[in-house]
Amino acid sequence: MTTSVNPLKPPARVKIPRQVPREEDARARASTFAEVSRGFDAERALVEATRCLECRDPACTRGCPVGVDIRGFIQKLLAKDYAGAAARIREANALPAICGRVCPQESQCEATCTVGRRFAPIAVGLLERFVADWEIEHGAPPPPPAAARVGRVAVVGSGPAGLTCAADLARLGYGVTVFEALHAAGGVLRYGIPEFRLPKKILDLEVDRIRSLGVEIRTDFLVGRTATLDELLGEWGFQAVFLATGAGTPTFLGIPGEGLCGVYSASELLTRVNLMGAWSFPERDTPVKLGREVAVIGGGNTALDAVRTARRLGAERAYLVYRRSRAEMPARREEVRHAEDEGIEILFLTNPVRILDDDAGWVRGLECQQMDLGEPDESGRRRPRPRPGSEFLLPVQTVIEAIGQKPNPIIQSTTPGLAVGRAGVVTVDDAQRTNRPAVFAGGDLARGGATVILAMRDGRRAAAAIHEHLAGEKGAAPGAREGRP
Repeated sequence: MTTSVNPLKPPARVKIPRQVPREEDARARASTFAEVSRGFDAERALVEATRCLECRDPACTRGCPVGVDIRGFIQKLLAKDYAGAAARIREANALPAICGRVCPQESQCEATCTVGRRFAPIAVGLLERFVADWEIEHGAPPPPPAAARVGRVAVVGSGPAGLTCAADLARLGYGVTVFEALHAAGGVLRYGIPEFRLPKKILDLEVDRIRSLGVEIRTDFLVGRTATLDELLGEWGFQAVFLATGAGTPTFLGIPGEGLCGVYSASELLTRVNLMGAWSFPERDTPVKLGREVAVIGGGNTALDAVRTARRLGAERAYLVYRRSRAEMPARREEVRHAEDEGIEILFLTNPVRILDDDAGWVRGLECQQMDLGEPDESGRRRPRPRPGSEFLLPVQTVIEAIGQKPNPIIQSTTPGLAVGRAGVVTVDDAQRTNRPAVFAGGDLARGGATVILAMRDGRRAAAAIHEHLAGEKGAAPGAREGRP
């Protein structure tokens, strides 16, 4: 067990208030895509780390989907061994600078923090970010050399699940090739999360670090079109495949008026801005036309990203329309606070009924109805029900729907015999195995939409299962199958 380096006794530690990160001014940042949170400096990080009780049985690690040794890295941070703290995190997390920015820590590691039973929990995410950013600023040491190559694995998709699986397999000594349909790696981390939450330079550095493990990333390669899954396992010579293509197909409410000009899905808006640079028009040739008043429908992180993006693209008034109350919102609390600070108007207990046109095919308003909350539904949240006679018109020229996504069907439609469930979600067991031999799946493709860290957990589980599968193959000769380059 690591010896404690915390100089304060537990009663004194819990009296220290939770530290707050540095942030850009709300008025200034509402018109720029610069990163909002600047995280902790060393002084704040050390003070926050001092609050940790260094529990013998750290519940925080059990609350972390990928199992980061949180107590261990905090102890190294307290000793000012920042490089050691980063190395400890990376034993379980291949993307710490990303997770420190976008993970919903409040419902995971921080939710199980012992300090949090009576006081504010330890700011685990901000400490993780500080360590990862320190590592980037001071030059990350190269990863340890991988073992001799023992087989070839294909990973389809370069989002959080795919990158995590690739990193774990590379460390185990496998030759890994990641196939990405778009022109740049990162998946939802690149096209779905705005620059003001996750700068692309941070993403690029994390992707490059995974490349340095020996992982090959091939972009502009659409599995199902450029090559099928069966071809990867056949003439291409891969011994296993992990499918992690995400859920990029938007779903819609099905209300009247969704075909009008000025109606977007959040995935379209965010992809055009984040991946194609629409925020820098006319320097980039992908403009996004938004009205003076914009309504975004939804209550998750994607909805918050969309409405805050609309504000930065020039919307004078930006509304978030959510049919439940603040308590039921699935979005991170920090993102909700940031949005309100930036002037976003959140209409709780409000449900869209129809989108109205201006007789020229463009949006002129969103008809809504106020809601009341009834008994909890299957999700555990109270079910909203309409309040009779409460209809009203919200005058907007743009409506953006952020109510969920489902997997693209290309893999499913081009892979005979692959078991698929509702909405095209690929069916897997607890080890991420599909019904096809040597084929595994995870992330949103197997969940239908979830968080970055849950996708990473799937990637870790899949890597362990692939290793078990390949190590157990009878007569398997390491590296014996050479396929196409």
